[in-house]
Formats: sequence, C-alpha cells, structure tokens
Amino acid sequence: MITAHGGIAHRCPAMAITAGSNPKAIDQWVEKLETVDLAIFVSPNAVEYGLREIYRRRTDLPDSMRLATVGQKSAQALVRNGLCVDICPDSGFDSEALLTEPVLQQVEGQQVLIFRGNGGRDLLGATLRNRGARVDYVEVYRRILPPVSQQQMAPLKNGEIDVIAVTSAELLNNLCALIPDDLHVFFLQQALVTGCERISEKARALGFSGSIISAENPSDEAMLNALKKWAQMREATHERRRPKTISGGA
Repeated sequence: MITAHGGIAHRCPAMAITAGSNPKAIDQWVEKLETVDLAIFVSPNAVEYGLREIYRRRTDLPDSMRLATVGQKSAQALVRNGLCVDICPDSGFDSEALLTEPVLQQVEGQQVLIFRGNGGRDLLGATLRNRGARVDYVEVYRRILPPVSQQQMAPLKNGEIDVIAVTSAELLNNLCALIPDDLHVFFLQQALVTGCERISEKARALGFSGSIISAENPSDEAMLNALKKWAQMREATHERRRPKTISGGA
C-alpha cells in the first residue's frame, strides 16, 4: 500500500512466531473444552496456532462454547476456518475494546479460556476475573526475536528512512533490542507512526524524540492514513522553512 502511494517500504521483521513450548498444558485444556463457556482468541496467530493444536486432538469445538476475538482480523481468521464468532468489537483492536462489549459485563461463574502467545498484557484476564469469571490462559505460540541482517539495517544506517511504522508496543520494544548499539541514539531520533496512542506513550517513555503520530488503530488502512498525515505535516514544515525567493526590477 505504501508503494502504491509513491513511497518506498523497507521491511524489518521484529518478531518471529513459533509453536507454544508447553504442549501438556494445551492437552489438558483441549481435553476439557466442554467445561469452557467462552474462548477468546487475542490475535490471528492465536487462531492459527490454537485451532491447529485443537484439531490435532479432536475433530470439532463444543457447540456450547462461545468464541470471541480481540479484533476483526482474528474474527476473519475464525470465519476462514468455518467457525462463527459470537463476540467481537465493531471498532477497536485491543482488550479495552473487547471488554466494553455488553455480553462481557456479566460473566460471573463462567469459565473463560484465553488463547494467546507468551507474555503479553494481563488486562483482559484480570478484568474478567474482577467481574467474577474463572480465567485461564493457553499459550499456543511464542513470540521471539528474529535475527536481523546488516542488509536490513542498511537503510537506517545510510539515512534512507524518513519514518518508522510500528503497530504494537511489543514490536517497538523488539526493534529497540534489535538495533545495533552504534545506531541506537540515531534510531531514537526517528519519526514514528504508531498503531495507537498507548504505543506512542510507550515510545516517548523509551526516549524517542522525533515526531510521533498515532493511527486510529493498527490496521493497514489506518496506518497508511497516519503515514499520509505525517507526510503532509512534514511537507508543510519544510515549506515554512524554505527560504522565500523575492524577485523585483531595478
């Protein structure tokens, strides 16, 4: 999409996804899915790896178990697998948006199973527990740091990067960890477009000093719109700084 709008996109993967490291814990829950009232998938990766592990051990999901997702992309992943999504926020791509759903306000006594990767925020589970639910996590995939080559770092080192787009706080942390020491100070001076204001706040806390623009959400479309906004602001700033040419006759 960036290329189609005249930009140059350099890809720098800051996360690699692998299968979960505790298959026994997955086995225990897959065997008793009939006791689960609500299964929540926090990401498309949670859908992919979660269903893969489930269908290795059984042929279907219990009809009584409702399915929820944190965002639309996760919901689409479930639908592609022939499943119906019972709960998904119409807008918003995070736990906060899902927690505003009316059906999740009264969950006392319900067993909730959250499919996710290793680590991550505990807001969703903690809030549902406070509302009376029994909540357990199943870590069906792991997020790890990928190797980064000198070739991937070359555009930053050569000053070819005008703005960095990052869609999650975890990716931002990973990028900071992956950047070589000799580029770290320079990296923190770069302009950023983030997937939401919470990530922008995280960037400021990490020491980013360049301009930071928050997208409405981390979708491709919203990130592109934020990049356009950044480009317009930069163009206006450059225009103001450009010396005026005054012509006149003697």
